[in-house]
Formats: sequence, structure tokens, C-alpha cells
Amino acid sequence: MATIEKCLFPAAGYGTRFLPVTKSMPKEMLPLVDKPLIQYGVEEAMAAGIHGMAIVTGRGKRALEDHFDINYELEHQIAGTGKEELLAEIRNIIETCTFSYTRQVEMKGLGHAILTGETLIGEHPFAVILADDYCVAEGDGVLTQMVKLYERYQCSIVAIEEVPREETFKYGVIDGDMEEDRIWRVKSMVEKPDPADAPSNLAIIGRYILTPDIFELIRTTPPGKNGEMQITDAIMRQAEQGRVIGYQFKGRRFDCGSVKGFMEATNYNYENFYPNKD
Repeated sequence: MATIEKCLFPAAGYGTRFLPVTKSMPKEMLPLVDKPLIQYGVEEAMAAGIHGMAIVTGRGKRALEDHFDINYELEHQIAGTGKEELLAEIRNIIETCTFSYTRQVEMKGLGHAILTGETLIGEHPFAVILADDYCVAEGDGVLTQMVKLYERYQCSIVAIEEVPREETFKYGVIDGDMEEDRIWRVKSMVEKPDPADAPSNLAIIGRYILTPDIFELIRTTPPGKNGEMQITDAIMRQAEQGRVIGYQFKGRRFDCGSVKGFMEATNYNYENFYPNKD
């Protein structure tokens, strides 16, 4: 039975909603209090038993590689001080995980970003985390929930949640049959439909588990919405050829790709995880 050993992080986007700060800083490095979004994503993958991190980067994204590397000058400066413990988490990540990187030369949609990561993934099932969708959950994290589901179904899985129907134009939206509580068998997917045309209000969020045939499907699927390579179109072909599961995860998602969602996540983290922080 195939297991999930790698997680792909598409991280080449420009983050234009956060200009001007993203002019020179990757949006994935925006901090929720004192930890960047990308690190929360890596920690979620680690909690799911994944230690191979594959990151698709682009121009101006060197800070991502630097973050998951040792900074000898900094460590020398704080050696023997109480500040050393502030690096304990990131040190553990560096020592535990393997990081690999490739660059997306052109921005042609999420499908293209995932296809760019094929050289890092190979012919194995893999997870995908979009770092600007920050998820919290009691008990198992969202990706852990999905990995356990993959062990049962051995097929591609998309995380879904109910959104206001007037917001369906922001998401890929599924339609399907509920097989059991929180588990839908996907019948159709539409990328960013107008509310009047949306098949449901079940929106795909930034957590996926994909089987390796997705790469060839992306390659052979015509460009979709906005002329981009849409991952929803390729996954829909998987659904037509076999099975794709939509999973209503247990937990809460913050859209940190928007200023409002980012501020809500920052406040949530500060109130829940930093009550006594100076």
C-alpha cells in the first residue's frame, strides 16, 4: 500500500494582495506572530508523518531556502543566551526533514506549479499544502486526517469546507455524493464559478493528496479559467476515470492570502498560543 512521504508546497506566487511588503518578501514568509506561514505548513506535514518537503519557488523567494537552513552567524551571536531556545523548533525541522527546491519560471496557475514539482516528487502519491491557507484543529491536524483517509481509499483527496454561496467565485467548488459523514465522492468540479452557476457551496481549500497520475493529466488538460493550467480540471479527469474524495475536514481555516484572514489568524494565534508573551 502506497504511503505519503513527500509534501509539495507551491510557493512561487507574487502575493500581490500584500503589496508593497511582498515586493521583496515572499508571502509565505509573512509571520503569524513570530513564525512564518511556510513553517506552520511544514509542521503540519511533519505531524502527518511526512519528512520530505518539496518547495516550488520563483524569483525573489530565496528567503524560503534560507529559513530552512542554518544561520551560523546568528547562532554564534546568541550562543549561551536564553534566545537559543527560540530556534529550537526550526532546528528540529532542519534536522528532521529533507528539503528540495525547484523554480517555476512562469506563473501559469496552480496546476502548472504542481506540475513543476514533478521532478521533486517522482512516481509517488504526495500531499500538497498551500501555505496561505492556515489550518488549526483539535487533535489531528487537517493533513493528518487526510493521510489517514488516504490509507483507506488510496485515491486523490481534496479538503473542502462550506463557504457562503456568494463567495464561490474565489474557489474550486465540488459536487458529489456523500458516502459517509464528511466524505463526498466527487462527481464534478468547477473552478471559481459565479454563485449562480456553482454546483454547491463546498469549496476546495489548500490541502490535497494526489496520486502520481495527476502529472500526466495536468500535462494533457487544456488551459481552463483565465487561460491557466487549473488543478481542478485535472482532478476532475481523475474523478471521471476512477475516484476522488472530497473531505470536509475537522478544524478551522484562515485565508492568510487576504489581509482580513491574515489578521484574524494572527490574533487567533496570539490569543491562543502566546497569552503571556512579552
